[in-house]
Amino acid sequence: MSDTRPALKPPTAAAPPANFLRGIIERDLGAGTLQGRQWGGGPGDAAHHAAGGPDPARIRTRFPPEPNGYLHVGHAKSICLNFGLARDYGGVCHLRFDDTNPEKEEQEYVDAIIEAVHWLGFDWAANDTTHLFYASDYFDFMYRAAEALVADGLAYVDEQSAEAMRANRGDFTTPGTDSPFRSRTPAENLARLREMKDGLHADGAMVLRAKIDMASPNINLRDPALYRIKRAVHHNTGSRWCIYPMYTYAHPIEDALEGITHSICTLEFEDQRPFYDWLLENLARLGLLAHPLPKQYEFGRLNLSYVVTSKRKLRALVEEGIVSGWDDPRMPTLFGLRRRGYTPAAIRAMADGTGASKTNIWLDYSVLEQALRNDLEGQAPRAMAVLDPVPLVLQNWAEVFGSETHVEPCQAPAHPQRPELGLRHFGLSRTVWIEREDFAEAAPKGFFRLFPGNRVRLKYGMVVECTGCEKDATGAITAVHARVVPDTKSGTPGADTVKVKGTITWVGQADAVAAPVVLYDRLFTAPQPEADGRDFREVVNPQSKVLVQAWLEPSLANVAAESRFQFERHGYFVADREVHRPGAPLFNRITTLKDGWAGG
Repeated sequence: MSDTRPALKPPTAAAPPANFLRGIIERDLGAGTLQGRQWGGGPGDAAHHAAGGPDPARIRTRFPPEPNGYLHVGHAKSICLNFGLARDYGGVCHLRFDDTNPEKEEQEYVDAIIEAVHWLGFDWAANDTTHLFYASDYFDFMYRAAEALVADGLAYVDEQSAEAMRANRGDFTTPGTDSPFRSRTPAENLARLREMKDGLHADGAMVLRAKIDMASPNINLRDPALYRIKRAVHHNTGSRWCIYPMYTYAHPIEDALEGITHSICTLEFEDQRPFYDWLLENLARLGLLAHPLPKQYEFGRLNLSYVVTSKRKLRALVEEGIVSGWDDPRMPTLFGLRRRGYTPAAIRAMADGTGASKTNIWLDYSVLEQALRNDLEGQAPRAMAVLDPVPLVLQNWAEVFGSETHVEPCQAPAHPQRPELGLRHFGLSRTVWIEREDFAEAAPKGFFRLFPGNRVRLKYGMVVECTGCEKDATGAITAVHARVVPDTKSGTPGADTVKVKGTITWVGQADAVAAPVVLYDRLFTAPQPEADGRDFREVVNPQSKVLVQAWLEPSLANVAAESRFQFERHGYFVADREVHRPGAPLFNRITTLKDGWAGG
């Protein structure tokens, strides 16, 4: 596949805000530490890359999700950071699936992750290569590396129970105790490792461990596990393997085989960096990996208020029926955000705007909502919709127009700043739908909408004067009455000579489109749903999904799924990507026009 994207350029003054990772990359490029790298056309060991030519990528980064769930808004930060840095510095970002745990990984998640990253606006094709890789494709090399470590006396097979290993590991104040199996010869360990691989021992009977330092103050260096026995069918390799590498062992090897220059991860991996370096340096010394070796750098995780991002908790929301699925528009998954109507540009703007730092940050959900408003304001066509309808009957309609069935054509710009989008057309009839809140029998101070004796303009239509209302036996308003003020149609000569203080939106009954509209809101009422050990279920917002039967202007009848609009005065809405069909619309509220959220 050829790379048809524009030529990559170094950052300019208009680039995203500077951060320490950009500083590191610029230092490395300026110092020439990345020059001389060879690229064998794809991942491989030292000999593979030595046979290749100069690496066409100035840097290489990677986004390495485990395919055990759907990507969420927290992942968007890592996606934008890794792909963005590669783009800005003339590099390549790989999409790599860290699929070393067969029990939790499924092809469903692989496919979903590929779709989500593409939707977010990123690609991994460059220099006639599609840089989509799987850790499981490196299992043969990982095992070869394990045998090399054993032969060099740097790894051994431990047959202690899991409980004994845990107890002998020590803690932050107590050094660990050597395993009784630690002193075996390389030949003995190699024989046991091959028995593990050949399936001669039960699951959990033994593990391969690195031999580093059981007294290290960094507990991650106290002989960490490299391989465990686990009979499980893998989504990519099937039943070929009954031993699987541990993530902390596999991940640095994956980076090195792929020629990654800057391995960017979140802060919880900072304590693993010494092992990352130990492993790669020893495998390079043994001739298996090529220099220069990848370097790991950690940045602070992005946490968003009013959401949970734990895969276990997200799964609970789905399985317990609190939400309808992984793409429920209230979910913080990228599929959920997409169905809610969020744009890739808004999510990228939020991620880029937070930069990268060495501390974890909490970002208020309103920042993401504002990024969305900023993106949609200039592009979303306008439309009128009535979400809580009550009929407004124009009593002198026949007197003014000669017929009670007359429909007066009206029009409005599809977007006030984008004349190229044209006009939208709708009809004003004797009876129109208005919002229930636009009428008051006894108007409070400052209320400029409909009340007996007051005049308002029906937006894009005519001025009307309220004369009263109808009620049912319970006292509920069932209809509002008004009279048309002649010669006040918007856009006609003299229409603005009748001054009013209020303008309301409406939809004419003659051409109104009935449609369900879902008013989505934040899923939780607390900014940090799990604060102080609280069960997040306790603060689920009962008003996070409210279905209303609305009336829409006719321009919305046949729009395509995922079309976004600003419903004037109400906010931004999207045609649901799963349920909506032309002729049978269903819209989701994405966000209101301004942030006024006050919780449950």
